Amino acid sequence: MKILVAEDEPMLLKTIELKLKKEGYEVITTTDGREAIAKIRETWPDLVISDIMMPYASGLEIVSFLRSEGVKKIPVIILSAMEQEKVVMEAFELGADDYITKPFSLNELTIRVKKLINQYQRNNAG
Repeated sequence: MKILVAEDEPMLLKTIELKLKKEGYEVITTTDGREAIAKIRETWPDLVISDIMMPYASGLEIVSFLRSEGVKKIPVIILSAMEQEKVVMEAFELGADDYITKPFSLNELTIRVKKLINQYQRNNAG
């Protein structure tokens, strides 16, 4: 299982990467939204975890790209320090599958990752 993590905070990105690798996932990392979209096109990960506020393209723009016509359905978890209801609602309206407010527990993140991947595998099984 391949997971792309887009986060512009280097320490948080590394922490998430190490935790997910420990859980057995292949992890692709990026620090800006434009690069995230390029890597999604290149690798077609099984799940995307993205911060909302990033250079060049926001997490919301990544969700929009993933939900645009012709793009394979990939589950998305949005991370944000912003607790504004409007931003949360916009993320879900664009098609985000889950939303986690920073700071968060890495164990909670991995549980949500496993749940979403299992859900998508069940829904897309044969």
